[in-house]
Amino acid sequence: MKILSLFLILVFSFLSITASAKIVGKDVTYKSEGTTLKGYLAYDDSVKGKRPGVLVVHEWWGHNDYARTRANNLAELGYTALAVDMYGDGQNADHPDKAGELAGSVLGNLDVAEARFTAAMKFLEEQETVNSEYIAAIGYCFGGAVVLNMALRGVDLDGVASFHGILPQEAPENAKPTADIIVFHGGADPFVPKEQFDKFKKIMQDTGANYELVVYPGVQHSFTNPDADEYGKKFELPLVYDEDADKKSWEQTQTFLNRIFQPENN
Repeated sequence: MKILSLFLILVFSFLSITASAKIVGKDVTYKSEGTTLKGYLAYDDSVKGKRPGVLVVHEWWGHNDYARTRANNLAELGYTALAVDMYGDGQNADHPDKAGELAGSVLGNLDVAEARFTAAMKFLEEQETVNSEYIAAIGYCFGGAVVLNMALRGVDLDGVASFHGILPQEAPENAKPTADIIVFHGGADPFVPKEQFDKFKKIMQDTGANYELVVYPGVQHSFTNPDADEYGKKFELPLVYDEDADKKSWEQTQTFLNRIFQPENN
């Protein structure tokens, strides 16, 4: 009986500790130049004190559950994450034509993109759970293009990570990125052919960026999103989830974030 009682005490203690670790997720709003932006903030309320913040920039579909899931993933790692809204009013697209229109309206005016991105960044920095000295950004597809362009524009970030991102083909004059950059790219991504990949690589070299390019051979676009196959079949697009590339890129992202923030700051 004593052994059983001790076992039950240990089990209940473990369950209590586990229950105390709770991911808080909440809808938030902020503004940029008169545009209302609707994001999602996530953090672990069992973590004490301030911690680094990470911005999550959505795919071309807009701010959706996938972006929120990634924010939750980051919260589970001990960060405060903000899934941002780059389109305004939390807009989503249910068709590639609309997604392309929304994405083009932002990437076609990078001043607007930067204003909305920095508004999200300022909002994140002001959160009581965030150490504003340590901010990074990750982005998917369209979001990858956003975070890479922000790095090239010199936005004050510790690092950016792009997943199957649309790679910038030009940089601002005298661009000198200060953020560390990591790019996860599918080697068979038809949206970013080799010539575009090579041109982006030259931009990284010419600007003196501290960068790393990770290429997964044979992997196609949207490889981190489990819903990619469904989207691909529905709209006859080359979108294919790849579990192995998804897992590896997320593991490498954790290593990347640990390095740029330094262990003592986590």
